[in-house]
Amino acid sequence: MLDETLGDPQCPPEVRELKDRVADFVRARVVPCERVLDSGGPDAARTLHRLRREAKEQGLWALPLPVELGGQGLGLRSYAHVAEAEGASDHGPAALGSASLLDALMLARHGSPRVRERYLAPLVAGELRASYAMTEQDAPGTDPFLTATRAAETEDGWRLTGDKWFVSGGDAADLVTVLARTDGQPPEREGLSLLLVPTASPGFRVVRELPVLGAAGQAEIALDGVAVDADHLIGERGKALAVAAERLQLGRTLRCLRWLGQAGRAFDLMRERAVTRSRSRSRGPLGELQLVQRHVFESLLALRTTRPLVHEAVSRLDAGADAHVEVGLAKVAAARTLQQVADAAIQVHGAAGLGPDTVLPALFRAGRAARILDGPDELHITSVARRVLRPERA
Repeated sequence: MLDETLGDPQCPPEVRELKDRVADFVRARVVPCERVLDSGGPDAARTLHRLRREAKEQGLWALPLPVELGGQGLGLRSYAHVAEAEGASDHGPAALGSASLLDALMLARHGSPRVRERYLAPLVAGELRASYAMTEQDAPGTDPFLTATRAAETEDGWRLTGDKWFVSGGDAADLVTVLARTDGQPPEREGLSLLLVPTASPGFRVVRELPVLGAAGQAEIALDGVAVDADHLIGERGKALAVAAERLQLGRTLRCLRWLGQAGRAFDLMRERAVTRSRSRSRGPLGELQLVQRHVFESLLALRTTRPLVHEAVSRLDAGADAHVEVGLAKVAAARTLQQVADAAIQVHGAAGLGPDTVLPALFRAGRAARILDGPDELHITSVARRVLRPERA
């Protein structure tokens, strides 16, 4: 990323060096392997294992994870700058060991002693992969009270029955945290709980892959009477939404940072194209065209105005303050920015921007999906507006 162009004035000098090291690792190590990593299968697994080993050798592994869990304890405000560089590739967080952050923090804070002892260290070390299953086909993620997946109490634990879809990484996960109804009936607001399910359990089944605009990474899963130990309840019975809200706030903010990194990558490609590509043999570069200059300006404006919104959300989360408004603003702005900048970069590239020779189709796809996944724009717009319009704010 061209930080001197895109600007990150809030990045402290002691973090700048680390951010640059991460950016170099992603650019030199991860990006050349993206096609292999996208393909899945044994080659992808071997490549990811090699990248993780190299990240550990370079001292870049699990930067934001707590030290007691095997990470490096980089604080959220500092990691926020690094996360943007790390997220320039979809595979950056997995290669650098930060992809487990949400699950590791959730299990450390809300898991039973046995769960923490059994899973935390392997999760942080990259030996286990975890996923989170909330959405159901007939129960939109915007209304979790319609959750129909049920966990029936047994003598020694729970028995889970139901279906989930758009489970990120669900087809390759070793553990899946499932939102299920332990009490009451939909759409009652009480009675929802979280249970940690080992995917090797009898009755756990990956129904199908769910490509997002043609790209892999999401799955539909079925839970056919899956037995879950009693101590695999995450948090208190019936209190799932409190744990989920804690996870979602941080998760959405981390995604925003990674979308900024991807938008910056699209901007770099657009800038390079505008500077080096000639309009014809007898004319100057594309960047001399005013319409191309407008694409560059509007993209830079979007990036520079979105980053402060995201870091404001980071600051409030780090301080333990209510960040619903800030996270909502950041989520909508970052998703729009990624889609806008990727679209502009494709336009400047012309037909080349539509083909397989650049990452731009994948970045545009990510931007479009971002406006729905993790809560559609409409949900965040309505939620923020309602909070701002409360009488006590008048």
